[in-house]
Amino acid sequence: MVTHEQSTSPSKKLSWTGTTLLLVIGIIFIASTLRMPLTAVGPSISFIREGLGISNVLAGLLTTIPLLAFAVVSPFAPIVARKFGLELTLLLSTILLALGIVLRSLGTTELLVFGTILIGVAISFGNVLIPGLLKLKFPYHVGLLMACFTMSMNLSAGVGAGISYPVANSSLGWQGALALSIVLVVITILIWIPQLKFNKPEPTVATTKVRIPLWKSPVTWAVTGAMGLQSLLFYTTAAWIPEIYIAQGLPADRAGWMFSTMQLSQIPMAILTPIIAGKMKSQRPLVFVFTAFYLIGFIGLVMEWTSLAVLWMVFLGMAGGASFALAMMLFTLRTRTAYEAADLSGFAQSGGYLLAASGPILFGYLHDLFGGWDIAGWLFIVVVLVLFASAMRASKNEYVN
Repeated sequence: MVTHEQSTSPSKKLSWTGTTLLLVIGIIFIASTLRMPLTAVGPSISFIREGLGISNVLAGLLTTIPLLAFAVVSPFAPIVARKFGLELTLLLSTILLALGIVLRSLGTTELLVFGTILIGVAISFGNVLIPGLLKLKFPYHVGLLMACFTMSMNLSAGVGAGISYPVANSSLGWQGALALSIVLVVITILIWIPQLKFNKPEPTVATTKVRIPLWKSPVTWAVTGAMGLQSLLFYTTAAWIPEIYIAQGLPADRAGWMFSTMQLSQIPMAILTPIIAGKMKSQRPLVFVFTAFYLIGFIGLVMEWTSLAVLWMVFLGMAGGASFALAMMLFTLRTRTAYEAADLSGFAQSGGYLLAASGPILFGYLHDLFGGWDIAGWLFIVVVLVLFASAMRASKNEYVN
């Protein structure tokens, strides 16, 4: 199997030819479309609810539906890519994403829900297949390219969250806020089309025999646990951090900025972690680092040391950026081939996002049950300790089979 690097750089040095540069730009743009359509929803949710007259339950489902779609669709993404090729599958999923964004923004409840489902399905393919694509095209520089990928995801997520409220509050309304990411998606489609000339379904002769089924490998379950638990922490804090800080006495506007602070703080670690992880045989030192960051941040939150709220959010952001980036790198580090990486990615993201979808609901239930955030807050720390155990196992220098 010939890759961009293997065909142009036998010395394992990344050669920045026009073809390679166009591919990297395409990957960066695909990454930027995988979070902006999601993060635009939260700040616009009150406008959507009032504009359509929907219930709080349905409004909450708008953020849960994509996670459920990730869980359902992720295992099938590698199967489709094997049949049609990675490049074509990614193009088709990006076109599906554009369709979902348009339908979601047309102003009816039915199309809002249907469009959200399509968006979740489309993003599932990018989530799952990009790690395999990086392993295929850049086998000696996965860490560097994964850093570009995770940075783009975080930046676009922050931009989507930042601009959606002002747009929803303008004459464009919530429909304009949800439709805004279509511009980025259309540009991505145009940039990605040239990659079709490299598209090839997986050759039968190149298929590596799997010695045991993926689900029978302890490494697979460790990677799934690491993926799911860090996702649970992210989506649960995204849902409830502002409410927790309001309960601790922060003004609503300042509490709202806490999640933004956490999101921006992810970026440095999201860039550094894949590069460092790619140079290490065992990634366990990184697990100690992000676990320490998580514990500092959550202890500060639970102890209600609210005067230092920004500091706790910075620590949680650094922990989240590192743990997410490492989870994505594990798909390539614990496998031998690109399609095996896609298989592991699909399996781990399916189980992981199903676990993550339960987080906001569970923490909200505990709040209602105990009449406050104390028990839920301590549960954050329990989840971190379980994540530590799972990530330590996943970071051991061995393959899934």
